[in-house]
Amino acid sequence: MARRSRGPSELLSFRSPGWRDYALLDSGDGHKLERFGPHTLIRPESLATWRPALPREEWDAADAVFELKGAGGQGAWALRRPIERSWQMAYGALCFRVELGASRHVGLFAEHAVHWDWIAARVRHAGRPVRVLTLFCYTGLASLAAASGGAAVTHVDASRRAVGVGRENQALSGLEGRAIRWIVDDALKYVRREARRGTRYDAIVLDPPMFGRGPKGEVWEFFRSFSTLCAACRAVLCDRPLFVLLTAYAKRASAPELRKEIEAMMAGWSGVLEVGELETVEQSAGRVIPHSLSVRWSAAAGEQPGEGR
Repeated sequence: MARRSRGPSELLSFRSPGWRDYALLDSGDGHKLERFGPHTLIRPESLATWRPALPREEWDAADAVFELKGAGGQGAWALRRPIERSWQMAYGALCFRVELGASRHVGLFAEHAVHWDWIAARVRHAGRPVRVLTLFCYTGLASLAAASGGAAVTHVDASRRAVGVGRENQALSGLEGRAIRWIVDDALKYVRREARRGTRYDAIVLDPPMFGRGPKGEVWEFFRSFSTLCAACRAVLCDRPLFVLLTAYAKRASAPELRKEIEAMMAGWSGVLEVGELETVEQSAGRVIPHSLSVRWSAAAGEQPGEGR
C-alpha cells in the first residue's frame, strides 16, 4: 500500500492487485470500462473527468452499458449483444455470482478485495477462536473471507435479496460447512439486542451506506446514525478485540471524522489504526479511481485478556 496525501493528513492507498477475474480497463468521459470475468461492462463514473485512453472501438466492443435515466443515479442495463444476465467469478478461493440487475451495481465491489485478504489473514493468525460480526456487508464476501480464515461469522443486512445471494456465494465457495449465520435485520437494532443478550464478538466489519431502510422501514442515515452505531458496537466487543474495519461511501465523510469515531470505539485498547482510501488503478493509463474511505484497527501484538475496558 502506498501513501498519498489528502489535505493536512496522510492517507494510505488500499489497492487490490490480486485480481484475475476483474480489471478496470479504461476510464473517461464520466464512465469506466471494466472486465468482470468473461464480459466487459461500461458503468457511470463521475470522477473520470478525463478522456479515455483506449480507442473508441475498445469501448464499442463492451457487452453491456448501464445507461442513466433521470436524476438520482437511476437507469437500466442496455445489452449490446446477447449475454447471460448472471455469471460466476472468483477471487482466490472465493467464488460468487454477479448479475446485471436493477442498478449499476453487480453484486461485487471489486475494490474491497484488499480488505478480504486482510480479514482472512487476521483471523487465520489469531491463534484463538474468532467470532466476527459483519454489518451492511451486501452479498457477503467479507463474511466469506472471515469464514475462510476459520471465524464463526454473523452477517446482518437489511436486504433479503443480498442475504440470499450471500448464502449462494457461500455454497459456490465450498464453505457450506463453515459457521455463518445469515440474518435479515436492521443493523442497529440487532447490535443492541446482542448487547442485551451478552453476546460478544472478537471483530466487527462495518460497510454502512449513506442512506438505507431496514426490513421494517427503519431509517438509516449515515451522519445521524453512525456515532450511535459505533457506541452500540463497542458494547458487543469482547475484552480482547482482534480488529474493526470500516468502509464509508458517504461522500461528505472526512478521514479525520471517521478516525475519531473508530478511536472512540476502541478507546482503552492497544492497537494500530490505519486510515486510507480504497482505490482502483486502470490498466490503460494508470489513472486512479478513488472509491471510499476506510479505517482499520487491529490489536497490538501481545494484547492480553482483560486489558482494555
